[in-house]
Amino acid sequence: MALLSLLLLAALLLNLSHSASVDVGIINGTEAEPHSRPYMVSLQVNGKHRCGGFLVSEKFVMTAAHCWKSVPPLTAVLGAHNLENSKEGSMRMEVETYTAHPHFNPSTKDNDIMLLKLKKTVPLGPTIKTIPIPKEEEDIPVGTKCSVAGWGRTGDNESTSNCLMETNITVTDCKGYDALKQRVCAVHPGGVCKGDSGGPLVFNNTAVGIDSFIVGKCETLSDPNGFVKISAFLPWIRSILDHV
Repeated sequence: MALLSLLLLAALLLNLSHSASVDVGIINGTEAEPHSRPYMVSLQVNGKHRCGGFLVSEKFVMTAAHCWKSVPPLTAVLGAHNLENSKEGSMRMEVETYTAHPHFNPSTKDNDIMLLKLKKTVPLGPTIKTIPIPKEEEDIPVGTKCSVAGWGRTGDNESTSNCLMETNITVTDCKGYDALKQRVCAVHPGGVCKGDSGGPLVFNNTAVGIDSFIVGKCETLSDPNGFVKISAFLPWIRSILDHV
């Protein structure tokens, strides 16, 4: 009887270990509580997730400029958690205008910021909300604990995630990647990967950065993730949001 109990316990522990590994996503992350980040947007091409974004007003989504390749058009999916669950109340909206920063450089990722004006005003509710951005330019000190989320790959050789994943990340020195003082870099314990581009770097319930680039491989957590520093672009952002 004792031997049988030990065997059952071993089987249970093995199953728990396997189940825990299934939830590991983004990079060193976990599945977000459904709709706990109601500002998150999945930007899709022909029904397939391409990039993340986040709702900054009832008409505009902010994302990375490199997420748009001119054609085909992007569709914004709001209020989603599981992208394969069409019954969860998510909403699809077409993009009316694409406004990338006029000095965006696709080679260097300088000025990698874009605002998408939606064709209709978004009806806000429990699963769809905006997230604030900084009100003035400010630095984010090294060591600041932030968070990221997305539907991107869960590893360099893994597929994208159907469910929204999240993880914590720590601001670090950009090590030469901040020549224009417009970037924030962050490293372990978690990170982002392909498909997470355009999503927000969140601190104190405010979007302070936009996922822009990865140095090295996703799973090499010693290499920094690069984010656009939103507060460095406030005059340009306001010139668009305040003149709808």
